[in-house]
Amino acid sequence: MNRLQDKYQKEVAPAIMKSLGLSNAMEVPRIEKIVLSSCLPDAVQNSKVLNKAAEELTAITGQKAVITKAKKSLANFKLREGMPLGVTVTLRREKMWAFMDRLISVSLPRVRDFRGMPPKGFDGRGNYNMGLKEQIVFPEINYDKVDKVRGMNITICTSAKDDTQGKALLDSFGFPFRK
Repeated sequence: MNRLQDKYQKEVAPAIMKSLGLSNAMEVPRIEKIVLSSCLPDAVQNSKVLNKAAEELTAITGQKAVITKAKKSLANFKLREGMPLGVTVTLRREKMWAFMDRLISVSLPRVRDFRGMPPKGFDGRGNYNMGLKEQIVFPEINYDKVDKVRGMNITICTSAKDDTQGKALLDSFGFPFRK
């Protein structure tokens, strides 16, 4: 069992249940999945960019990245329907807990000029969305082999009913929000 998952079961869930006034243990919000995605507009001209980004995302998460395709054609961007455009990974269970632990304790403190994550990244249903401008904040990425610095979107999906429950859940894990 992961360190963060153990902390959730022993400390976080009872504390949230008490602070939010929940009567049933099944009402306590929990993290369901974490989705990492990266869109690469350069992939329209050069498909090798997509393979390199997929390798990096696979190294970061420990799970094979899926190449996503364009849903619509856009003539302005020379984009056809079905062309490969991005990469995504959905993490659940053990890999999700391991990634969340590395994100909070190792990767976010390595972000340049880091002052905390903005608390307005919630979507109204308790899920938190954030963006990273550089993939090199993860220790799994070898800086010498990076051809281009790319960003990514990270979505932490929770079972919370609203943003206050989602924020309470992430706060209890020690997620660094701005004051």
